[in-house]
Amino acid sequence: MSTVHTWSGLLLGWLLYVMFLCGTVAYFQEEVTRWMQPEVAPAHSQAEAVAGAQAWLTRHAGDALSWYIAPPGRRGAVTQVYWQPADPASGGRTSATLDGQGREVVARATSGGYFLYRLHFDLHYLPVIWARIIVGIAAMFMLVAILSGIITHKKIFADFFMLRFGKGQRSWLDAHNVTAVLALPFHLMITYTGLVSLASLYAPAPVAAAFTSGGAYYAAAFPTGASAAAAGVRQPLAPLGTMVLRATQVFDAREIGYLWVQSPGDRNASVAITTSPAAGFDTRGDTMLFDGVTGQPREPSPPRGTAQRAESVMVGIHAGRYANLPLRWLYFLSGVFGTAMVATGLVLWTAKRRQRLPDPERPHIGFRIVERMNVATIAGFPLALASYFLANRLLPVAASDRPDREIATLFIVWGIAALWAMIRRPQRAWRDIAAITALAFAAVPVVSLIAVGPSLSLAARHDSLIYPVFDLVMLVTAALAAVAARYAGLAATRTRRVAR
Repeated sequence: MSTVHTWSGLLLGWLLYVMFLCGTVAYFQEEVTRWMQPEVAPAHSQAEAVAGAQAWLTRHAGDALSWYIAPPGRRGAVTQVYWQPADPASGGRTSATLDGQGREVVARATSGGYFLYRLHFDLHYLPVIWARIIVGIAAMFMLVAILSGIITHKKIFADFFMLRFGKGQRSWLDAHNVTAVLALPFHLMITYTGLVSLASLYAPAPVAAAFTSGGAYYAAAFPTGASAAAAGVRQPLAPLGTMVLRATQVFDAREIGYLWVQSPGDRNASVAITTSPAAGFDTRGDTMLFDGVTGQPREPSPPRGTAQRAESVMVGIHAGRYANLPLRWLYFLSGVFGTAMVATGLVLWTAKRRQRLPDPERPHIGFRIVERMNVATIAGFPLALASYFLANRLLPVAASDRPDREIATLFIVWGIAALWAMIRRPQRAWRDIAAITALAFAAVPVVSLIAVGPSLSLAARHDSLIYPVFDLVMLVTAALAAVAARYAGLAATRTRRVAR
């Protein structure tokens, strides 16, 4: 079991570290996006936002086959609209971002926190299906590592109360035990539910056995109700804001997640309104159908079975969108412990094996690869994350390709850090990259102050504490990176003394 634990944690440990870190940040993806678009003011109400979106879509996509409207919730500030054009070959755009009054957002374009959320399980620069298969394999390795770790460490709960500093390998083991046990139920839950959320991809045989096609499976698993084909007779769409108010009453004041309008402007138009994932554990939500012309409710949506609701709840507790602010911070801190658990486990692998090497100063190639990959990932990726935030403030606001350039900045900086980790002695590379990471995170509030103004002014203008709290988190992260740089510097000094 010890061998299983060691190798299942190591082989994909660097990918798991990035997945944990991005998933942890993604618990505040809406807040990150708002910080990265400081020009956008939050909406007053969902009904008002939907009414504004309907007016905008009528002017710019009135002949579309369908509309999809995602109004801002209690954490968001913008309305996302998508549409299916009548002529897909026209090559025009199919989406827009609107403010709470239905005006197209005039703000810096960015993928914001949504990119970090997608990077958590879709990776980047890879086909989505392949990325999710790789992520699923990593998650299964993680589940095996957790279970084998519980079996291996017989005194795991007793060791939880032992955290000794300056003891080399013993200190890394203590840190690994503490971060593992402190949020152990969270680690088990988040890993298992992550696999469940993509179960149809990882276990396709039951789907193939029970359904004639993938389309039939999705129609049964995620029913939206029947809708008539377009009649070809133009007739104005009833006010969507009124439908939202009525649906909110039926849903006991729960937040609306999205609206799906089929055949807008047609006599057979229909509207499906679904509750937000933030409205409860059941992330798929409840759906209410309306006649698009009269605005009256239609037949209730098909009931979902126990299996569907169980899957929906598992996805809901994995994503944590239902959580209020204190619980969201608990999710975040548990994710931090999970990230630290993976990081300390990777470092512990090298710390334990260095003493067994015939010549610790000239380790074999496998050891050197692991050691440098640790530096490139554990120290390099946080630096890349800080560069992503800095790019948001430094790139020209009017640049049309800003989102891609922000993302490219993250990967370029990460690549440079990885290259430095490969050519520099590991102890010095730890110190160098950690020190630059501290400076980069500390620079985020300063650069933001120069680029968009004081965070307190933004907080007063938008009636939100997101901006100063984000700056505070950046400074705390910078302080932690500075401590890591100091510790790495002392370790490098001790190594040079031993070599002499």
